[in-house]
Amino acid sequence: MAKKTIMLNCAAGMSTSLLVTKMQQAAEAQGLDREIFACPASEADQHLEKGGIDVVLLGPQVSYMKGDFEGKVKGKGEGGKDVPLGVIDMQAYGMMNGEKVLAQAEELMGE
Repeated sequence: MAKKTIMLNCAAGMSTSLLVTKMQQAAEAQGLDREIFACPASEADQHLEKGGIDVVLLGPQVSYMKGDFEGKVKGKGEGGKDVPLGVIDMQAYGMMNGEKVLAQAEELMGE
């Protein structure tokens, strides 16, 4: 299975960094090759322009930006496809449940 890159976006990138660690632990436990990183929503464009992002997850606190992000991810995926986009489940986020959030990302990627 190829390496996949998961980008998490939140207001400042702080609270989400703990979730990244938990997701990486869950990915390793499942034998998945995943690059997972968090960045502020304001930096999302730069990362999407570079390419190589396989799925974008928004923190619940920036779920109101989903409409904006639908435009940002359009055509930025492999072969000009849209990058899958989702909002992290609020309960999973609050509990910092890396396994559940990883499962959400995998489902969005169709893995």
